[in-house]
Amino acid sequence: MQDYLPILIQVVVAIVFAASALGLSVLLGKAARRNSTKDSAYECGMLPIGAAQPRFSVKFYLVAMLFILFDIEVVFMYPWAVVYRDFIVQHGASIFWSMLCFVAVLTVGYVYAIKKGALEWDK
Repeated sequence: MQDYLPILIQVVVAIVFAASALGLSVLLGKAARRNSTKDSAYECGMLPIGAAQPRFSVKFYLVAMLFILFDIEVVFMYPWAVVYRDFIVQHGASIFWSMLCFVAVLTVGYVYAIKKGALEWDK
C-alpha cells in the first residue's frame, strides 16, 4: 500500500485543484444578464446561418488519403537511403531490388489512381 500512496495523494490533489478552480470561477465569475445576442455563436463577423458542418465531397477525402499514402512512401525511403551504402556491403543487391519492388508497387497504385481520375479536381 505504501507504494501507491504517492499516486493516491497526486489524484486527491488533482481532484481538489479541479474542484476548487471550478468553484472559484462560479463564485467570482461575472454574472451578466443573458440574451439571445450574447448567447449566439460568433463566427468571425459572419452571421451563424446554415449548417454548422459543410458537406465535403468524397473526392476531398480520396485525394487526402492518396496524399498520405504517397507521403508515407517518402518517409520509408529516407532511412533506406541513409543506410544504403552500409547495407550494400552486407546484403548485396537485395536491398536495391527490395526498394525497387516497393517503388514499383507504389507506381502501379499511382498510375491506377490517375487512370481512375482520382487526382482530377475538375470533376
